[in-house]
Amino acid sequence: MQKVRWGILSTSRFAQTKILPAVRHCAHVELAAIASRDLARARTVAAEFGIPKTYGSYDELLADPDIDVIYNPSPNHLHVPWSLKALEAGKHVLCEKPIALSAAEAQTLLEASRRRPRQKIMEAFMYRLHPQWQRTVAIVREGGVGEPLTIQTWFSYFNADPNNVRNQADIGGGALMDIGCYAISLSRLVFAAEPLRVLGHADFDPRFKTDRTTSAVLDFGRRSSTFTVAMQAQAYQRVNIVGTEGRVEIEIPFNAPPDRPCRIWHQRGNDAGDTHEIAFEVCDQYTIELDAMSRAILDDTPVPTPLEDAVANMRVIDAVAASARSGAWVDLG
Repeated sequence: MQKVRWGILSTSRFAQTKILPAVRHCAHVELAAIASRDLARARTVAAEFGIPKTYGSYDELLADPDIDVIYNPSPNHLHVPWSLKALEAGKHVLCEKPIALSAAEAQTLLEASRRRPRQKIMEAFMYRLHPQWQRTVAIVREGGVGEPLTIQTWFSYFNADPNNVRNQADIGGGALMDIGCYAISLSRLVFAAEPLRVLGHADFDPRFKTDRTTSAVLDFGRRSSTFTVAMQAQAYQRVNIVGTEGRVEIEIPFNAPPDRPCRIWHQRGNDAGDTHEIAFEVCDQYTIELDAMSRAILDDTPVPTPLEDAVANMRVIDAVAASARSGAWVDLG
């Protein structure tokens, strides 16, 4: 079976707990190398996961001619700089979300990718590829909720560690960037549209200067999406999509567990008895994501989520942040 040779640009905790374990189940991924600015750390991680090559700098990894694609899980402020360097080195790129610190920065990455049309680049919104979201979108598209009217999203966890990158404002930390990006992405996905305007509100941590809670309304015309994301609250997540004739509820919409089934509920009509639970077989959404990227490279087909979508998502993130600062609606044209 054909495989693509992957290099991991960082030994981040996220890479170690989510991506590297998922690779073991991939059909089209060969984990070929890992880099860290601490070579000893790279060697330790490589020994644990059976990675043959290690590098003590990111540049050395990018210079390896045997690497086809780079996975970039670095802190947010390094997403665009190192993704650009990877493209310049002739590599395909899977970069963690959010793709950039701003829509303008994301646009520079898009323009660079257009100059290299044979190289694939994608923002790592893994949730979109999970079967529960594939089914949810299909239900909405097929009229399973009637006309979709509103989406409500909650996503929270507790993290008050001052050393965690999510609590460092100058490198793109905060709730909106870290998890608000999901609420915006899924709203645009389900409605298959862009919001006309947004209204945001944020509460900032006085120590970290990051938004620890952000709420927003996304106005899609007759349709709307509301969300609250929080970094210092009880851990919880849920998405509800309600239409004129039904609803869909996703139990674990984002951190779908790789070791037990996921569930959604679909209600059609006003009788609660018409609510059907839909269970999905155990799967790892990161395995699906890595294989999907690899198949796009092997088959020279478009990636599941084009970079244009990542730029559009950043535009909405920028607008919510601006609205939270001003207290007023921000138009998106």
